[in-house]
Amino acid sequence: MADEFEELCAGLRAACQKTALLTASQKNKGLRKVIESLQKNKDAILEANAQDVADSRSRGVSEALIERLALDQKKFQSILDAIDVIISQTDPIGEEVAGWKTPNGMQIRQVRVPLGVVAIIYESRPNVTVDAFALAYKSGNAILLRGSSSALKSNIEIVRAIKEGLCAAGDDGVSEALFLCPPKADHSDVDKILTALGKIDVVLPRGGAKLINSVVQNAKIPVIETGSGVCHLFVEKTADLDMAAKIAGNAKIQRPGACNAVETILVQRDVASAFLPLMAKEFAEKVQVRADKESFAILKDSYKNLREASEEDYGFEFLDFIVAVKVVSSTDEAIQFINGHNTKHSECIVTNDRALARNFQNRVDAACVYVNASTRFTDGGEFGFGAELGISTQKLHARGPMGIKALTTTKFLIDGDGQIR
Repeated sequence: MADEFEELCAGLRAACQKTALLTASQKNKGLRKVIESLQKNKDAILEANAQDVADSRSRGVSEALIERLALDQKKFQSILDAIDVIISQTDPIGEEVAGWKTPNGMQIRQVRVPLGVVAIIYESRPNVTVDAFALAYKSGNAILLRGSSSALKSNIEIVRAIKEGLCAAGDDGVSEALFLCPPKADHSDVDKILTALGKIDVVLPRGGAKLINSVVQNAKIPVIETGSGVCHLFVEKTADLDMAAKIAGNAKIQRPGACNAVETILVQRDVASAFLPLMAKEFAEKVQVRADKESFAILKDSYKNLREASEEDYGFEFLDFIVAVKVVSSTDEAIQFINGHNTKHSECIVTNDRALARNFQNRVDAACVYVNASTRFTDGGEFGFGAELGISTQKLHARGPMGIKALTTTKFLIDGDGQIR
């Protein structure tokens, strides 16, 4: 297996040396052929996905997580649309980030280049297979895909279609630029990826906290950390409460298994008795509310799907129709609570006080901080990137939704005429 893995990494290295030299028009042609191939193989992909969904349901996987796995006609079209957006974007490779002339006459240019061989270890979502490939290809990289066993049938059909499209592109397609690593039950394949020094340039974990923490703790190669999403919504006393309730409903119910769904709602004491019934009406008993003593007392006679919160409920990523609720006395208390319990992903304040909103945005430590809008917008597609590799919650290299530039680095090109030091 070691020899096979060495050979695999060597193949990806050779492929990224080819993709790095492709022009924008060549990469775009390859991606268009991939769209055509995915469309042609749609029925086979959806059939494989239906089998993955059935297998997961038979194992008792929650419907919130099934939603992340399942593809339908609408989701399939959104995958193709995302590639179209990536095609339309300016090729980042070769972009001059900065340039200057030194006093001794040397010309220095800082230009954008691919990272090289990228690995992504991810759970469930088969759309990530396409998104990660398309972003890597447009930015001149090769990519090793390690999806989860729950989506294996889907991923096999998707990768087969992608490679078929790249082959159809002829010299403009590098079909060796991606490889799907079949998941092993003992995770020995993950161990090989995480310790592939000199063979893989960077690894991205995308999934739940357990996966991300495991990668961060065990990797010997560089990691771009995509975080789990313990996201908060804070309803400040000047807020439009009807707006706040609608934002709460969208941020919790629309897709509870997503990392940008709200997990904790904080409400200022001044408006708690007015806001919480509006929130409860928006939830319509679909969401289990885990409430602190104050909010429990307000809701106990009007909302049935209610229980008292424990300390462990705050700072926990439910990924389900569950939300923790807490009453706070001030914006300062809300900010302190959020910074102490969040995962640096996405946070929101609903307020009509613009100065206070800016204060919140400046002080809350997160990749994305919203005023009067749902955290569900933290997404590469919604940000105009077409797709994303994930939401980076770290502070080095990339932060927030990661598009094509997140898979690039820079190097310095220096031109002289005989200068010596």
